[in-house]
This record gives sequence, structure tokens and C-alpha cells, in this order.
Amino acid sequence: MTMHAYLLSAGDASLETWGTPEDIGCETVEGAVSLAGSFDLGSPDDAVFGGRFSASKGKYRVTYGFDEHATVLDGEVALTDEESGKTQVYGPGDAWIIKKGTKVLWDIRSEKVVKSYLAVVRAD
Repeated sequence: MTMHAYLLSAGDASLETWGTPEDIGCETVEGAVSLAGSFDLGSPDDAVFGGRFSASKGKYRVTYGFDEHATVLDGEVALTDEESGKTQVYGPGDAWIIKKGTKVLWDIRSEKVVKSYLAVVRAD
């Protein structure tokens, strides 16, 4: 398929299990966070890739290895930029852009959060 629809509250039934935050190079801070996702455009080996991602309730820390634009499709998450200490809460339809190298604390406040994302990998 050359076009993928990402609808609010569409769920995550078709996502593949990705394991824990540690399985993708992150650090669990609180809870038993489980991750799932899809690559609907490219793969992390490409300069640009995207798809959907879900995380269950809990907290984890990540240092972004790419620039990302994402939109929440379902659930609620608070993202804290650990450098500035600023926290923003996101729900369905809300979006963000995060720059490569940013350290972010994810606080998934609902049973799960689902986002669509587009990532761009660039040299430092």
C-alpha cells in the first residue's frame, strides 16, 4: 500500500511487539512498559522512516537518535524535555517535533498511548 491512514482512536491491533524500552535503547523509569510499532515508510536504516508506535502505562527515558514529528492518535502522554525541565501533556490530535539528541522522559498516563510518527535521520 502506498498510502496509510492514521485515524484518531484507531487502536494498535496491527502493531508488532517491540518489547521493553531497553529493547530499543531506552531506560524504564517506572512500571512495566511494553512497546509495539510498525514501519509503514522505510526502516530505521533509511534516512526517513515512519509508522505507528504504542507504549503502555509507565515512564521511560529516551535520547532521540533522529528528528521526529509525531501525532497522538489515542491515549495521553506527558513529555518532559529533561534539559529544560518543561513538561507538555498530549492527547489525541496533539502533535510535536523533537530534535535529534533531545533527552525526553515519557510519562504514559493512560493505559496506552498510540502515535503516528515520521523520523528523519541526519548526521550530527
